[in-house]
Amino acid sequence: MATRYVTPLREGGSLPGIVEADDLGTYIMKFTGAGQGRKTLVAEVICGQLGRRLGLRVPELVRMQLDPVIGLSEPDQEVQELLKASGGLNLGMDYLPGSLGFDPLAFEVSAREAGRVVWFDALINNVDRSWRNPNLLVWHGELWLIDHGAAMIWHHNWPTAEKAASRPYNASDHVLATFGPDLAAAAEEFAPRITEELLTEITADVPDEWLVDEPGFDSPDVLRQAYVKTLLARARTISDQITVGEPTKDKPSQAPAWLAGKLPRRAVK
Repeated sequence: MATRYVTPLREGGSLPGIVEADDLGTYIMKFTGAGQGRKTLVAEVICGQLGRRLGLRVPELVRMQLDPVIGLSEPDQEVQELLKASGGLNLGMDYLPGSLGFDPLAFEVSAREAGRVVWFDALINNVDRSWRNPNLLVWHGELWLIDHGAAMIWHHNWPTAEKAASRPYNASDHVLATFGPDLAAAAEEFAPRITEELLTEITADVPDEWLVDEPGFDSPDVLRQAYVKTLLARARTISDQITVGEPTKDKPSQAPAWLAGKLPRRAVK
């Protein structure tokens, strides 16, 4: 249960916020009343839990109840309206105090770890881990993956899901593309582990109330099976459909050579 709304995080479009909870923990909360709606939370749960089961570092996810009354003292009208629209069950992610936003100019990532992250993002069709918006944190010298709400774009239009399962993934603008991702090793490690049993267990973590009333599906369990079917089909082919080419030309300016030479990148695991 959320007990205090601390502050909004304005980096993302969904306006997540830092909250304190009755277990004395601090979390990043994402809200059902945000503009992207509950499907953002569904994607966070499925992709986040899948990443964790594959051994990638994703902050712990928890279900959190929100009483809108905690926002009455919030001076920001936008935040007040968001909290008022999000009463009930929302999603919390463990807050990583002191973490740093990943910068490819400051941190070095091994080819193996880069390959694991890129392959995972290809599987879930995550278009939101680019150099424009890395959605990676460095905490205690380790790489952590955050913000998967924009992944699995096909679940916004289920009639296209079957076609989306075979769609290639262009990783040219991926924030880790410059680290020579070892995609073959990642495929060997991950592909055999994407099973129907694993995906069924993961989709079971999504609350029924976030899955009800989806057009074309009679029940939350039928919708869960659609997620399983699409991800399972994608896992069978995606290893051969990832491309890493030249990044787009509007990439931000790089650090000058004299600065890069004096400030070598730190390795992260």
